[in-house]
Amino acid sequence: MMKSILLAASLLSVAAPALAKPKTPPKPVATAPIAPPAPAPAASVPMTQIEIYRIAPGQHEAFLEFIAKCDEANKLAGLPPRQLYIHSDGADWDFLLIQPAQTPPDKAAALDAAWDKLGLPSGSNFFLEIRKYIAEHTDTSAKGPTTAADYLATVTH
Repeated sequence: MMKSILLAASLLSVAAPALAKPKTPPKPVATAPIAPPAPAPAASVPMTQIEIYRIAPGQHEAFLEFIAKCDEANKLAGLPPRQLYIHSDGADWDFLLIQPAQTPPDKAAALDAAWDKLGLPSGSNFFLEIRKYIAEHTDTSAKGPTTAADYLATVTH
């Protein structure tokens, strides 16, 4: 099994009891806006992994540190970091990650090497490590980003 399994593809859905929301909202974080990726032409709509996490109490910072280390492995392998969204209001989740659903074949060996260099866990150890931080999560694969017009161009009647 490749050591560089994408974070989302490696996770199994695990149900956990609902957690109470914090009584005080988190302090706002000033960030520069990040432009979404450009839509892909209809013929090459990529598969994307979307992950939504509720973090175990007290594990938010540790989870982000782990994800930052995974993103560092991506950087070393010439891959982009995951897109991170941080909950601010509404639904009951903490973090949302968006990333490609597959590792490009020409980057797999470099990602494996980066994963090893950074001492990131693989296989069963990965599953045990990531679950330390998670109370509940969901993930799904989707096609995109694209536009409605480009996607409609792929529809056959």
